[in-house]
Amino acid sequence: MRAVIQRVTRASVTIEGRVAGEIGAGLLVLLGVSKTDHPESASYLAEKIANLRIFSDEAGKMNLSVLDTAGSALVVSQFTLYGDTRGGRRPSFIQAAPPEEANRLYQEFVKSLRSLGMKVETGVFQAHMQVELVNDGPVTILLDSEKTI
Repeated sequence: MRAVIQRVTRASVTIEGRVAGEIGAGLLVLLGVSKTDHPESASYLAEKIANLRIFSDEAGKMNLSVLDTAGSALVVSQFTLYGDTRGGRRPSFIQAAPPEEANRLYQEFVKSLRSLGMKVETGVFQAHMQVELVNDGPVTILLDSEKTI
């Protein structure tokens, strides 16, 4: 799994003019699922993200997690994180999981975040979405469940 995590003061996802999910302070998580991912990838990445210390403490140092700050997460599926442009100008998405499997693991990731005590909002899997956010910092982190060492 790949995730782009952005620390936000607010974020929302809109589908056909209707807000599907929105949060105040917390994390926007763009999540891609690969063909080789499994439920353990989802729980590993959820735990890593929930405990990632990227929020400022009273001294202004990034020392707090989203759990510490009682922040929320907006999780949006994004298969394009597995776009490979090495072969030309049009991305290949051959490494992305098939939709049914990707949705199952996306839902598993959301469930894992919620089990850690986070308030989680989502987009709609496979929908065309407009994502709005105010990146706080800016702080943007890339994570990949396959890069654990």
